[in-house]
Amino acid sequence: MIDTPHIAPPALPRIVLASTSVYRRGLLSRLGLAFETQSPTTDERPLAGETPRALAHRLAEAKARSVLPAVAAAMAPDHPAALIIGSDQVAVLDDTILGKPGDLAATIEQLSRAAGRRVTFLTGVCVLNTETGEADVDVVAFSVLFRKLTGRQIRNYAERERPFDCAGGFKSESLGVALFERMEGEDPTALVGLPLIRLTGMLARQGVDVLGG
Repeated sequence: MIDTPHIAPPALPRIVLASTSVYRRGLLSRLGLAFETQSPTTDERPLAGETPRALAHRLAEAKARSVLPAVAAAMAPDHPAALIIGSDQVAVLDDTILGKPGDLAATIEQLSRAAGRRVTFLTGVCVLNTETGEADVDVVAFSVLFRKLTGRQIRNYAERERPFDCAGGFKSESLGVALFERMEGEDPTALVGLPLIRLTGMLARQGVDVLGG
Protein backbone atom coordinates (compact mmCIF):
# COMPACT_ATOMS: atom_id res chain seq x y z
CA MET A 1 0.00 0.00 0.00
CA ILE A 2 1.41 3.34 -1.02
CA ASP A 3 0.94 6.15 1.42
CA THR A 4 -0.55 9.19 -0.18
CA PRO A 5 0.94 12.36 1.27
CA HIS A 6 -1.57 14.63 2.91
CA ILE A 7 -1.81 17.96 1.17
CA ALA A 8 -3.25 20.64 3.37
CA PRO A 9 -5.87 22.81 1.74
CA PRO A 10 -4.75 26.36 1.06
CA ALA A 11 -5.40 28.75 3.91
CA LEU A 12 -8.34 31.05 3.46
CA PRO A 13 -7.40 34.67 2.91
CA ARG A 14 -7.92 37.11 5.71
CA ILE A 15 -11.38 38.63 5.40
CA VAL A 16 -12.01 42.21 6.49
CA LEU A 17 -15.39 43.92 6.63
CA ALA A 18 -14.98 47.64 5.99
CA SER A 19 -17.86 48.57 8.26
CA THR A 20 -18.65 48.94 11.94
CA SER A 21 -22.39 48.53 11.32
CA VAL A 22 -23.91 45.96 13.67
CA TYR A 23 -26.37 45.05 10.92
CA ARG A 24 -23.67 44.23 8.36
CA ARG A 25 -21.60 42.37 10.95
CA GLY A 26 -24.61 40.25 11.79
CA LEU A 27 -25.28 39.48 8.14
CA LEU A 28 -21.69 38.50 7.33
CA SER A 29 -21.60 36.26 10.42
CA ARG A 30 -24.33 34.17 8.81
CA LEU A 31 -21.82 32.88 6.25
CA GLY A 32 -19.76 31.24 9.00
CA LEU A 33 -16.47 32.85 7.98
CA ALA A 34 -13.92 34.31 10.36
CA PHE A 35 -13.57 38.02 9.72
CA GLU A 36 -12.49 41.26 11.31
CA THR A 37 -13.80 44.77 10.95
CA GLN A 38 -12.24 48.11 10.11
CA SER A 39 -13.93 51.51 10.19
CA PRO A 40 -14.00 53.15 6.75
CA THR A 41 -13.49 56.87 6.23
CA THR A 42 -15.36 57.98 3.14
CA ASP A 43 -17.11 61.15 2.05
CA GLU A 44 -20.59 59.85 1.25
CA ARG A 45 -21.84 62.95 -0.55
CA PRO A 46 -22.86 62.31 -4.17
CA LEU A 47 -20.83 63.83 -6.98
CA ALA A 48 -22.41 66.34 -9.33
CA GLY A 49 -24.70 64.50 -11.74
CA GLU A 50 -24.04 61.12 -10.13
CA THR A 51 -26.90 58.64 -10.33
CA PRO A 52 -28.01 56.73 -7.20
CA ARG A 53 -26.73 53.44 -8.68
CA ALA A 54 -23.35 54.98 -9.54
CA LEU A 55 -23.15 56.43 -6.03
CA ALA A 56 -23.76 53.05 -4.38
CA HIS A 57 -21.18 51.44 -6.69
CA ARG A 58 -18.54 54.10 -6.03
CA LEU A 59 -18.99 54.22 -2.25
CA ALA A 60 -18.85 50.44 -1.82
CA GLU A 61 -15.43 50.37 -3.47
CA ALA A 62 -14.28 53.59 -1.77
CA LYS A 63 -15.08 52.17 1.66
CA ALA A 64 -13.11 49.01 0.92
CA ARG A 65 -10.10 50.97 -0.35
CA SER A 66 -10.21 53.40 2.58
CA VAL A 67 -9.22 50.67 5.05
CA LEU A 68 -6.47 49.23 2.82
CA PRO A 69 -3.58 50.99 4.66
CA ALA A 70 -4.72 49.67 8.05
CA VAL A 71 -5.20 46.16 6.67
CA ALA A 72 -1.79 46.17 4.96
CA ALA A 73 -0.07 47.38 8.13
CA ALA A 74 -1.41 44.39 10.06
CA MET A 75 -0.65 41.78 7.38
CA ALA A 76 0.77 38.54 8.79
CA PRO A 77 3.40 36.47 6.93
CA ASP A 78 1.06 33.46 6.75
CA HIS A 79 -1.74 35.64 5.36
CA PRO A 80 -0.07 37.74 2.67
CA ALA A 81 -3.39 38.62 1.06
CA ALA A 82 -6.74 39.79 2.30
CA LEU A 83 -10.21 40.26 0.90
CA ILE A 84 -11.82 43.50 1.97
CA ILE A 85 -15.61 43.72 1.79
CA GLY A 86 -17.12 47.16 1.35
CA SER A 87 -20.80 48.00 1.12
CA ASP A 88 -23.01 51.04 0.86
CA GLN A 89 -26.74 51.55 0.49
CA VAL A 90 -28.69 54.29 -1.24
CA ALA A 91 -32.46 54.61 -0.79
CA VAL A 92 -34.37 56.21 -3.66
CA LEU A 93 -37.90 57.63 -3.84
CA ASP A 94 -38.92 59.09 -7.22
CA ASP A 95 -35.26 59.50 -8.23
CA THR A 96 -34.57 61.39 -4.99
CA ILE A 97 -32.00 59.97 -2.59
CA LEU A 98 -33.23 59.43 0.96
CA GLY A 99 -30.33 59.71 3.36
CA LYS A 100 -30.03 58.58 6.95
CA PRO A 101 -32.53 60.82 8.75
CA GLY A 102 -30.39 61.48 11.82
CA ASP A 103 -33.17 62.50 14.20
CA LEU A 104 -36.84 61.95 15.05
CA ALA A 105 -38.27 64.81 13.02
CA ALA A 106 -36.43 63.82 9.85
CA THR A 107 -37.42 60.17 10.31
CA ILE A 108 -41.09 61.11 10.55
CA GLU A 109 -40.76 63.33 7.47
CA GLN A 110 -39.11 60.57 5.42
CA LEU A 111 -41.64 57.92 6.39
CA SER A 112 -44.52 60.30 5.70
CA ARG A 113 -43.19 60.81 2.17
CA ALA A 114 -42.74 57.06 1.67
CA ALA A 115 -46.19 56.02 2.96
CA GLY A 116 -48.18 54.29 0.21
CA ARG A 117 -45.26 54.48 -2.22
CA ARG A 118 -42.37 52.37 -3.49
CA VAL A 119 -38.83 52.96 -2.27
CA THR A 120 -35.91 51.24 -4.00
CA PHE A 121 -32.74 50.39 -2.12
CA LEU A 122 -29.55 50.14 -4.16
CA THR A 123 -26.91 48.25 -2.20
CA GLY A 124 -23.37 48.33 -3.53
CA VAL A 125 -21.01 45.52 -2.53
CA CYS A 126 -17.29 45.27 -3.23
CA VAL A 127 -14.69 42.55 -2.69
CA LEU A 128 -11.20 44.04 -2.92
CA ASN A 129 -8.25 41.67 -3.29
CA THR A 130 -5.26 43.31 -1.60
CA GLU A 131 -2.77 41.10 -3.45
CA THR A 132 -3.94 42.04 -6.96
CA GLY A 133 -5.49 45.41 -6.16
CA GLU A 134 -8.53 44.38 -8.19
CA ALA A 135 -12.05 45.13 -6.98
CA ASP A 136 -15.17 43.13 -7.86
CA VAL A 137 -18.10 45.53 -7.45
CA ASP A 138 -21.83 45.12 -8.02
CA VAL A 139 -25.10 46.81 -7.08
CA VAL A 140 -28.20 44.90 -5.96
CA ALA A 141 -31.65 46.51 -6.14
CA PHE A 142 -34.45 45.71 -3.69
CA SER A 143 -37.78 47.54 -3.44
CA VAL A 144 -40.42 47.88 -0.75
CA LEU A 145 -43.97 49.14 -1.14
CA PHE A 146 -44.98 50.99 2.00
CA ARG A 147 -48.43 50.68 3.51
CA LYS A 148 -50.66 53.72 3.68
CA LEU A 149 -49.72 54.85 7.16
CA THR A 150 -51.35 57.31 9.52
CA GLY A 151 -49.37 60.07 11.16
CA ARG A 152 -49.83 58.37 14.53
CA GLN A 153 -48.49 55.05 13.20
CA ILE A 154 -45.44 56.77 11.75
CA ARG A 155 -44.68 58.67 14.94
CA ASN A 156 -45.23 55.59 17.12
CA TYR A 157 -42.83 53.58 14.98
CA ALA A 158 -40.16 56.29 14.86
CA GLU A 159 -40.29 56.82 18.63
CA ARG A 160 -40.20 53.10 19.43
CA GLU A 161 -37.43 52.03 17.07
CA ARG A 162 -35.45 55.26 16.61
CA PRO A 163 -33.99 54.22 13.21
CA PHE A 164 -32.09 57.46 12.82
CA ASP A 165 -28.93 55.84 11.39
CA CYS A 166 -30.72 53.77 8.73
CA ALA A 167 -31.18 54.69 5.08
CA GLY A 168 -34.89 55.24 4.52
CA GLY A 169 -35.61 55.67 8.22
CA PHE A 170 -36.55 52.12 9.26
CA LYS A 171 -35.13 48.76 10.37
CA SER A 172 -36.55 45.98 8.23
CA GLU A 173 -35.03 43.30 10.44
CA SER A 174 -37.31 44.26 13.32
CA LEU A 175 -40.54 46.29 13.68
CA GLY A 176 -39.91 48.15 10.42
CA VAL A 177 -41.24 45.17 8.45
CA ALA A 178 -44.73 46.17 9.63
CA LEU A 179 -44.45 49.33 7.51
CA PHE A 180 -44.49 47.32 4.27
CA GLU A 181 -47.28 46.19 2.00
CA ARG A 182 -44.85 43.96 0.11
CA MET A 183 -41.19 43.47 -0.74
CA GLU A 184 -39.75 42.95 -4.21
CA GLY A 185 -36.29 41.66 -5.09
CA GLU A 186 -33.93 38.72 -5.38
CA ASP A 187 -32.00 39.10 -2.13
CA PRO A 188 -33.74 40.32 1.05
CA THR A 189 -30.39 40.70 2.84
CA ALA A 190 -29.65 43.56 0.44
CA LEU A 191 -32.35 45.54 2.22
CA VAL A 192 -30.48 45.24 5.52
CA GLY A 193 -27.24 46.42 3.92
CA LEU A 194 -25.15 43.47 2.68
CA PRO A 195 -26.45 41.27 -0.19
CA LEU A 196 -25.26 37.83 0.89
CA ILE A 197 -26.39 35.96 -2.22
CA ARG A 198 -24.34 38.21 -4.47
CA LEU A 199 -21.45 38.33 -1.98
CA THR A 200 -21.26 34.52 -1.83
CA GLY A 201 -20.65 34.41 -5.58
CA MET A 202 -18.07 37.17 -5.39
CA LEU A 203 -16.16 35.35 -2.64
CA ALA A 204 -16.27 32.13 -4.67
CA ARG A 205 -14.53 33.93 -7.53
CA GLN A 206 -11.75 34.72 -5.05
CA GLY A 207 -11.43 31.07 -4.01
CA VAL A 208 -13.56 31.28 -0.87
CA ASP A 209 -16.32 28.66 -0.89
CA VAL A 210 -18.54 29.34 2.12
CA LEU A 211 -19.92 25.77 1.88
CA GLY A 212 -16.43 24.28 1.94
CA GLY A 213 -16.73 22.39 -1.32
